[in-house]
Amino acid sequence: MNTPGSEEIPFLVFGAPAIEEEEIAEVVACLRSGWIGTGPRVTRFEAAFAAYKGVGASQVAAVNSCTAALHVSMVAAGLDPGAEVVTTPLTFCATVNAIIHAGLSPVLADVDPVTQCIDPSAIESAITPRTQAILPVHFAGRPCDMDAIMAIARKHGLLVIEDCAHAIETEYKGRKAGTFGNFGCFSFYATKNVVTGEGGMILARDEGHAASARVLALHGMSKDAWHRFGDKGYKHYQVVECGFKYNMMDLQAAIGIHQLARVEANWQRRAAIWQRYNAAFADLPVDLPAPFEQDTRHGHHLYTLHIDEARCGISRDDFLEAMNQRRIGTGVHYLSVPEHPYYQQRFGWRPEQWPNAMQIGRTTASLPLSTKLSDDDVARAISAVSDACVHQ
Repeated sequence: MNTPGSEEIPFLVFGAPAIEEEEIAEVVACLRSGWIGTGPRVTRFEAAFAAYKGVGASQVAAVNSCTAALHVSMVAAGLDPGAEVVTTPLTFCATVNAIIHAGLSPVLADVDPVTQCIDPSAIESAITPRTQAILPVHFAGRPCDMDAIMAIARKHGLLVIEDCAHAIETEYKGRKAGTFGNFGCFSFYATKNVVTGEGGMILARDEGHAASARVLALHGMSKDAWHRFGDKGYKHYQVVECGFKYNMMDLQAAIGIHQLARVEANWQRRAAIWQRYNAAFADLPVDLPAPFEQDTRHGHHLYTLHIDEARCGISRDDFLEAMNQRRIGTGVHYLSVPEHPYYQQRFGWRPEQWPNAMQIGRTTASLPLSTKLSDDDVARAISAVSDACVHQ
């Protein structure tokens, strides 16, 4: 509850990015350079990201969001109009929206109630003769069961497009998320583990797919602005595809270059916060995130509690309000996709059709996990959770 003078306590913003002086200096240098659109800093960022993922620079393409990355990947894949793409109901709406915008048909397969990632057995059950792709989401930083998913894809001749918005650092059996499927799609949104404000990246197994994605992301033109107006002289372009306006700017990449340079140190800091949360909440009447699977690396993107009202004495939504009263920002990841009116009206979906996703979506609450958090901030969050769960 608020106490006298509590309005003076700063609100702890959920997912606030840690921006340091290197990023600020790079942005200023970019502004002074006179080149803020797609150009040399985007190329630097792409090369650094490719090196981090252990792939060639020609296999990646920077775009302005993970949504754009998903959309362009499906178009570049050449899937048939109306083909079915199997994905999870426990994801941000962008995953399903991108399928729709690509002219394809989303089909949902329920999640594993423990890992919260898409259940391979549910994928198998959802496949029909119209299925052409699987779109797994590595949830909260936890990798999907990629051995099982890739086996299903091989069995049925399906493409795999990995949604890695939560999974920049994630690994499965020694391989980095985004390198299993035909495409991996990443997010650099303001709340993500590597930040450019808005931004995304496509990683393609096939260089031809990557080249197609790069062209599609900028109007379908054969040359971007840097290669038309740079210091090598004007170069004519041709429109070779009916593309989109999805390119990343140098102004965004200027932030990302230095964010990516600190990716491992930031991961370690979030891991330390995760461990503090686990220790602090072990005796509370809440469900903690599941232990990590053997031979995997969790990206530590979201720390989610499950608030069972019968155990905790407080509903999830009342918990969120209690945290807000204590000046702690929280998130919900996510209400399942079929909870939303648009999808109910368009597809006739009902949450009960995917009970695991429905249950998780109605009980989950995500706590602050940003590298920006100080030790005192973490202590405040821990205290607020304890108060909300014990003193209601």
